[in-house]
Amino acid sequence: MDQAQKLRDIVGEGTNDVSDARIITISSGKGGVGKTNFTVNLGIALAKLGKKITIIDADLGLANVDVLFGIVTKYNLSNVIKGEISVQDSIVKGPYDINIISGGSGIMDLIDLNQNQLEKLIHTLSYFNTISDYILIDTGAGLSKSVLSFVEAASDVILIITPDPTSITDAYALIKNIANDEQKKIKLIINRVDSNEEGDEVFNKLEQAVTKFLNRELENLGYIFEDTNLKRAVRKQTPLLEAYPRAIASKGIENIAYNLDNNHKYAKSNNSFKSFLNKLVNKI
Repeated sequence: MDQAQKLRDIVGEGTNDVSDARIITISSGKGGVGKTNFTVNLGIALAKLGKKITIIDADLGLANVDVLFGIVTKYNLSNVIKGEISVQDSIVKGPYDINIISGGSGIMDLIDLNQNQLEKLIHTLSYFNTISDYILIDTGAGLSKSVLSFVEAASDVILIITPDPTSITDAYALIKNIANDEQKKIKLIINRVDSNEEGDEVFNKLEQAVTKFLNRELENLGYIFEDTNLKRAVRKQTPLLEAYPRAIASKGIENIAYNLDNNHKYAKSNNSFKSFLNKLVNKI
């Protein structure tokens, strides 16, 4: 039996499809578009709806989920994979009992893991599956292998863009890399819009290009309005929904969370957690 088959067997042993968490990879074509801020506040909005949330910070270049929560993460997935700590010890609790895990260099080292370490990674992710309704994976921006490993493995992908033309162009490049997976649901959020009309214009522009050249459809998950309260919240190291729950951007994120959780149009993919792990193993 080859190593790939052994790993597939490990995946099969470590999961239970009955109570799978919904895994959503949140990414962007370029940095600076508000991806991590959105991830943090989406987690809070979903938790306020009564959901159990786990956030994995897989942004290697600018890992700052903990900073936005105003907390300190002592350990990361690397420590678990190396057998230095238990998976439970890698978790830091945020507001509304959100589980926060730093990926650390363990994400970058995925391609270099030996079989024992890969087994630990699989069992670790399987544990997160058992304690979560949603697993939000905040990736880096761009087209690096660490980003694409998670984007290609997840059946639900949320891409954050802004009206900036370079953001739109870079998002198209990322979509092009995952367009061949017809089961993958690609959801778009347009951040920092001045009006719904601007959001419609940006979405339609990207959707037309994706439909024409890649033969794929995009899901319009919603718009988040430009809001100076976001900068104030970052300076406070407090998530926007905690610091300014009535802000216009907060309301936008709450609407997105409600639609994601309750609107059948954005229903969970049929792909199982086991399918996610199998794809991740194949990518790394």
